[in-house]
Amino acid sequence: MPETLLRPVIGVTGPNKGGDRAWYFTRYAIIWAGGNPLRLTPKNSHLHEVLNGIVIGGGDDIYPSLYESEILPNTRYDKERDMFELIYIEKALKQNIPMLAICRGEQLLNTYLGGSLHQDLRKLRRHTRNRWTVLPLKTLLVEPDSRIKELLGTTRCRINSLHTQAVDQLGDGLRVVGRDLDNIVQAVEDPLRPFVMGVQWHPEYLLYLSRQRNLFRGLVQSARQQI
Repeated sequence: MPETLLRPVIGVTGPNKGGDRAWYFTRYAIIWAGGNPLRLTPKNSHLHEVLNGIVIGGGDDIYPSLYESEILPNTRYDKERDMFELIYIEKALKQNIPMLAICRGEQLLNTYLGGSLHQDLRKLRRHTRNRWTVLPLKTLLVEPDSRIKELLGTTRCRINSLHTQAVDQLGDGLRVVGRDLDNIVQAVEDPLRPFVMGVQWHPEYLLYLSRQRNLFRGLVQSARQQI
């Protein structure tokens, strides 16, 4: 079968309730990139489905007990989703399934690999504002010798910001390949695997920028090799 006809199945994780906007944008990005998206939630996990790639999506904060930290007041957690997505992260890593982890997904990937998180970024900010926005108003600095630089095509670009947590201690096997102007981790990858990448921003909301679409294209191209 010609490569152009191969449409790898890409699982996209999300919560039981809500998350529709992120799902629709991510679904479109995967279809555009040549993949076949499959929505995965704790109640509809499709654990026996054959997946060629996976997106661990954004959402509520990671439950602190996963990285031995304290519960913060007025913070939304989703323990059921944590456990569900950890199963898929483990599956992806053990089976070498290409994986793109977005925002919360990057944080959960990091904790699975033994890392920890900053729970409140406000005290770390000196050059950037601690505001949520889907607009690309934050500066990303990318390591030049990285896979994500190949996909973005630049070592400096603009990204959005929809998070209160971020990577602190790095998980085993991961490499930091992107930071913002406050030196907060914005991108990680596993250099020894075909495609394991985590980004702290939400590229699914920046699809009008070709370099952001390239993240999904890279995932689908790597996943196509799983067919």
